[in-house]
Amino acid sequence: MKQPESGADAAVHASTAPLLEKSLLSLLSPGGRHGLSILIYHRVLPRKDPLFPSEVDAAEFSAQVGMLKSHFRVLPLLEAVRRSREGTLPPRAAAITFDDGYADNAEVALPILQRHGLHATFFVATGFLNGGRMWNDSVYELVRRAPDGVLDATPLGLGTHPLHTEPDRRQAIPALIRQLKYLPMAERQQQVDRLVDLAGAALPEDLMMTTAQVRKLHAAGMGIGAHTVNHPILARLPDHEARHEIAQGKLALEDMIGASVPLFAYPNGKPGEDYEARHVAMARELRFEGAVSTSWGASRGRPDLFQLPRFTPWDRSRLRFVLRMARNLTTSAQLA
Repeated sequence: MKQPESGADAAVHASTAPLLEKSLLSLLSPGGRHGLSILIYHRVLPRKDPLFPSEVDAAEFSAQVGMLKSHFRVLPLLEAVRRSREGTLPPRAAAITFDDGYADNAEVALPILQRHGLHATFFVATGFLNGGRMWNDSVYELVRRAPDGVLDATPLGLGTHPLHTEPDRRQAIPALIRQLKYLPMAERQQQVDRLVDLAGAALPEDLMMTTAQVRKLHAAGMGIGAHTVNHPILARLPDHEARHEIAQGKLALEDMIGASVPLFAYPNGKPGEDYEARHVAMARELRFEGAVSTSWGASRGRPDLFQLPRFTPWDRSRLRFVLRMARNLTTSAQLA
């Protein structure tokens, strides 16, 4: 029969576990041209949201970046891109990124990053700043605020959705999102606006950052990256519109912060589905130094610096988080 660990044995185990974990990660990420892990976040909520129980809150984010700091060499993404190009990445290199431009990035995530002494890059879609709202957030919030009953969206071809309980609402959101996601941008927004009217819900206007909050991040030393103006699926746009979205998002941010914006994130970011090789060429032509996708994996060998993969962490325990990061290091990213 196995004897329980004594207090001394448990203390030894606790002290050696991080060393073993670091050894594993160093083996998988030896430095040089190998093993850049880029984490992607969207929001950090002040507290748990029952409608989105999987969304990271402040306590979980603090724990995750603490684990990341203890096991990885966390670099500013721009430095990591440049060192990857030069072949001088350290072992266990990692970077933290945020997409879209939510207000909680500046008000909740930033103080946590500062407490841990860590850097992140924030990719901002400029068209939603100062009171705007992304279409998917309009869906989330109209479902949240709609009265109990049934949301009858059959006049829009979107079916009926019970809204009696929180589980009902949690099911309604992805059901609506799936039907709307790949519509042409203008048609999608029209459908969302009609849904809002059907739901009879007043939606919030403070979900996204203000210009002042973007400047606050920049003044704190954080990276600001471009993420287009309206967050379109680039593969669904004519080339001239796609190029305009990428270029104008970059120019608006550069004017806003008075500095260059050298990094870009493809909206949605799935290679071959949300963006294609022609959009990679546009990013190069517009003089970015690098761009990131949402294809999982870590950069390996001689990575395409304009299609760097990123990883979304969701595990809550330290061991599961580390194992997930280790698995990510062995994943080959898809390219457009």
